[in-house]
Amino acid sequence: MTRQVEFFFDFVSTASYLAWTQLPGLIRRTDAEILYRPMVLGAVMKATGNTPPPSIPAKGKYMRTDFSRFAERYGVAFRYPSRHPVNTMSALRGAVAFLDRPEFPDYVKSVFEGFWVHDQDIEDPEILAHLAAQAGIGAEEFQEAVGRQDVKDRLRANTDEAVERGAFGAPTFFVGDEMFFGQDRLDFVAEALQRQ
Repeated sequence: MTRQVEFFFDFVSTASYLAWTQLPGLIRRTDAEILYRPMVLGAVMKATGNTPPPSIPAKGKYMRTDFSRFAERYGVAFRYPSRHPVNTMSALRGAVAFLDRPEFPDYVKSVFEGFWVHDQDIEDPEILAHLAAQAGIGAEEFQEAVGRQDVKDRLRANTDEAVERGAFGAPTFFVGDEMFFGQDRLDFVAEALQRQ
Protein backbone atom coordinates (compact mmCIF):
# COMPACT_ATOMS: atom_id res chain seq x y z
CA MET A 1 0.00 0.00 0.00
CA THR A 2 1.29 3.46 -0.92
CA ARG A 3 1.81 5.85 1.96
CA GLN A 4 -0.34 8.92 1.50
CA VAL A 5 -0.65 12.32 3.13
CA GLU A 6 -3.40 14.81 2.35
CA PHE A 7 -2.23 18.42 2.11
CA PHE A 8 -5.06 20.92 2.60
CA PHE A 9 -3.75 24.35 1.61
CA ASP A 10 -4.56 27.83 0.39
CA PHE A 11 -2.12 29.98 -1.60
CA VAL A 12 -2.80 32.93 0.73
CA SER A 13 -1.34 31.02 3.69
CA THR A 14 2.31 31.74 4.50
CA ALA A 15 2.62 28.43 6.33
CA SER A 16 1.14 26.59 3.32
CA TYR A 17 3.86 28.06 1.10
CA LEU A 18 6.59 27.10 3.55
CA ALA A 19 5.15 23.60 3.95
CA TRP A 20 4.95 23.20 0.17
CA THR A 21 8.69 23.97 -0.12
CA GLN A 22 9.38 21.06 2.22
CA LEU A 23 7.21 18.42 0.53
CA PRO A 24 10.01 17.07 -1.72
CA GLY A 25 12.04 16.29 1.41
CA LEU A 26 9.03 14.62 3.02
CA ILE A 27 8.58 12.44 -0.07
CA ARG A 28 12.28 11.46 -0.03
CA ARG A 29 12.11 10.55 3.67
CA THR A 30 8.89 8.56 3.53
CA ASP A 31 8.29 7.58 -0.12
CA ALA A 32 4.78 8.98 0.36
CA GLU A 33 2.31 10.29 -2.16
CA ILE A 34 1.03 13.83 -1.57
CA LEU A 35 -2.69 14.28 -2.14
CA TYR A 36 -3.19 17.98 -2.81
CA ARG A 37 -6.47 19.33 -1.38
CA PRO A 38 -6.99 23.02 -2.22
CA MET A 39 -9.40 24.68 0.24
CA VAL A 40 -10.65 28.19 0.99
CA LEU A 41 -8.85 29.22 4.16
CA GLY A 42 -11.17 32.16 4.88
CA ALA A 43 -14.21 29.87 4.81
CA VAL A 44 -12.49 27.34 7.09
CA MET A 45 -11.59 30.06 9.59
CA LYS A 46 -15.08 31.54 9.52
CA ALA A 47 -16.69 28.12 10.04
CA THR A 48 -14.45 27.36 13.01
CA GLY A 49 -14.38 30.79 14.66
CA ASN A 50 -10.65 31.21 13.96
CA THR A 51 -9.19 34.65 13.23
CA PRO A 52 -6.20 35.64 11.08
CA PRO A 53 -3.00 36.35 13.07
CA PRO A 54 -2.86 40.04 11.97
CA SER A 55 -6.14 40.65 13.80
CA ILE A 56 -3.94 40.66 16.91
CA PRO A 57 -1.18 43.12 15.92
CA ALA A 58 1.50 41.74 18.25
CA LYS A 59 0.81 38.18 17.08
CA GLY A 60 0.81 39.22 13.41
CA LYS A 61 4.15 41.00 13.81
CA TYR A 62 5.67 38.01 15.61
CA MET A 63 4.43 35.50 13.05
CA ARG A 64 5.89 37.48 10.14
CA THR A 65 9.25 37.33 11.89
CA ASP A 66 8.80 33.65 12.70
CA PHE A 67 7.93 32.74 9.11
CA SER A 68 11.06 34.57 7.95
CA ARG A 69 13.07 32.47 10.40
CA PHE A 70 11.57 29.29 8.99
CA ALA A 71 12.27 30.37 5.41
CA GLU A 72 15.91 30.99 6.38
CA ARG A 73 16.13 27.63 8.17
CA TYR A 74 14.65 25.86 5.15
CA GLY A 75 16.92 27.77 2.78
CA VAL A 76 14.03 28.90 0.58
CA ALA A 77 13.23 32.21 -1.09
CA PHE A 78 10.63 34.22 0.78
CA ARG A 79 9.33 37.76 0.50
CA TYR A 80 6.24 38.85 2.36
CA PRO A 81 3.77 40.15 -0.27
CA SER A 82 3.03 43.86 -0.38
CA ARG A 83 -0.70 42.97 -0.65
CA HIS A 84 -1.85 40.43 1.93
CA PRO A 85 -4.30 38.92 2.36
CA VAL A 86 -5.72 38.64 -1.16
CA ASN A 87 -8.69 36.75 -2.57
CA THR A 88 -7.32 33.44 -3.86
CA MET A 89 -10.61 31.97 -5.11
CA SER A 90 -9.59 31.93 -8.80
CA ALA A 91 -6.11 30.64 -8.00
CA LEU A 92 -7.62 27.82 -5.92
CA ARG A 93 -10.16 26.99 -8.62
CA GLY A 94 -7.25 26.73 -11.03
CA ALA A 95 -5.57 24.26 -8.69
CA VAL A 96 -8.75 22.19 -8.51
CA ALA A 97 -9.33 22.34 -12.26
CA PHE A 98 -5.84 21.09 -13.14
CA LEU A 99 -5.33 18.78 -10.16
CA ASP A 100 -5.30 15.64 -12.29
CA ARG A 101 -3.37 17.16 -15.17
CA PRO A 102 0.40 17.09 -15.85
CA GLU A 103 0.50 20.90 -15.55
CA PHE A 104 -0.61 20.82 -11.92
CA PRO A 105 2.81 20.77 -10.16
CA ASP A 106 4.09 23.62 -12.34
CA TYR A 107 0.89 25.60 -11.74
CA VAL A 108 1.19 25.28 -7.96
CA LYS A 109 4.87 26.25 -8.14
CA SER A 110 4.12 29.23 -10.36
CA VAL A 111 1.36 30.56 -8.09
CA PHE A 112 3.12 29.94 -4.76
CA GLU A 113 6.40 31.47 -5.97
CA GLY A 114 4.63 34.26 -7.82
CA PHE A 115 2.99 35.36 -4.57
CA TRP A 116 5.54 34.46 -1.87
CA VAL A 117 8.80 35.09 -3.76
CA HIS A 118 8.07 37.60 -6.55
CA ASP A 119 5.29 39.64 -4.86
CA GLN A 120 2.85 39.18 -7.73
CA ASP A 121 -0.82 39.92 -7.10
CA ILE A 122 -2.49 36.54 -7.58
CA GLU A 123 -5.89 38.20 -7.19
CA ASP A 124 -5.34 40.04 -10.49
CA PRO A 125 -6.84 37.94 -13.34
CA GLU A 126 -4.14 38.98 -15.84
CA ILE A 127 -1.29 38.12 -13.48
CA LEU A 128 -2.93 34.81 -12.57
CA ALA A 129 -3.39 33.97 -16.26
CA HIS A 130 0.30 34.77 -16.81
CA LEU A 131 1.29 32.46 -13.93
CA ALA A 132 -0.92 29.72 -15.39
CA ALA A 133 0.74 30.26 -18.78
CA GLN A 134 4.14 29.67 -17.15
CA ALA A 135 2.79 26.22 -16.27
CA GLY A 136 1.72 25.59 -19.85
CA ILE A 137 -1.98 26.44 -19.43
CA GLY A 138 -3.46 28.73 -22.06
CA ALA A 139 -5.37 31.83 -20.92
CA GLU A 140 -8.62 30.81 -22.57
CA GLU A 141 -8.46 27.28 -21.16
CA PHE A 142 -7.66 28.64 -17.71
CA GLN A 143 -10.56 31.12 -17.72
CA GLU A 144 -12.98 28.44 -18.86
CA ALA A 145 -11.75 26.01 -16.21
CA VAL A 146 -12.03 28.37 -13.22
CA GLY A 147 -15.59 29.25 -14.21
CA ARG A 148 -16.87 25.67 -14.37
CA GLN A 149 -19.49 24.67 -11.81
CA ASP A 150 -17.90 21.26 -11.14
CA VAL A 151 -14.63 23.02 -10.22
CA LYS A 152 -16.44 25.40 -7.86
CA ASP A 153 -18.31 22.47 -6.31
CA ARG A 154 -15.13 20.45 -5.79
CA LEU A 155 -13.38 23.36 -4.07
CA ARG A 156 -16.42 23.88 -1.82
CA ALA A 157 -16.50 20.16 -1.03
CA ASN A 158 -12.79 20.17 -0.11
CA THR A 159 -13.37 23.14 2.19
CA ASP A 160 -16.41 21.58 3.85
CA GLU A 161 -14.60 18.28 4.30
CA ALA A 162 -11.60 19.99 5.90
CA VAL A 163 -13.90 21.62 8.47
CA GLU A 164 -15.79 18.39 9.12
CA ARG A 165 -12.51 16.58 9.77
CA GLY A 166 -11.31 19.17 12.29
CA ALA A 167 -9.24 21.63 10.26
CA PHE A 168 -9.19 25.23 11.48
CA GLY A 169 -6.34 26.68 9.42
CA ALA A 170 -3.76 25.99 6.74
CA PRO A 171 -1.84 23.96 6.05
CA THR A 172 -3.59 20.96 7.50
CA PHE A 173 -2.24 17.48 6.86
CA PHE A 174 -4.02 14.18 7.30
CA VAL A 175 -2.32 10.81 7.48
CA GLY A 176 -5.34 8.55 7.63
CA ASP A 177 -7.42 10.05 10.44
CA GLU A 178 -4.46 11.75 12.16
CA MET A 179 -4.45 15.53 11.70
CA PHE A 180 -1.41 17.82 11.82
CA PHE A 181 -1.52 21.62 11.54
CA GLY A 182 1.27 23.90 10.37
CA GLN A 183 4.48 23.79 8.37
CA ASP A 184 6.40 23.06 11.55
CA ARG A 185 4.71 19.69 12.12
CA LEU A 186 6.21 17.83 9.17
CA ASP A 187 8.39 15.66 11.43
CA PHE A 188 5.21 14.35 13.04
CA VAL A 189 3.69 13.84 9.58
CA ALA A 190 6.77 11.84 8.56
CA GLU A 191 6.53 9.67 11.69
CA ALA A 192 2.85 9.00 11.03
CA LEU A 193 3.64 8.06 7.43
CA GLN A 194 6.36 5.67 8.55
CA ARG A 195 3.84 3.94 10.82
CA GLN A 196 1.41 3.46 7.90
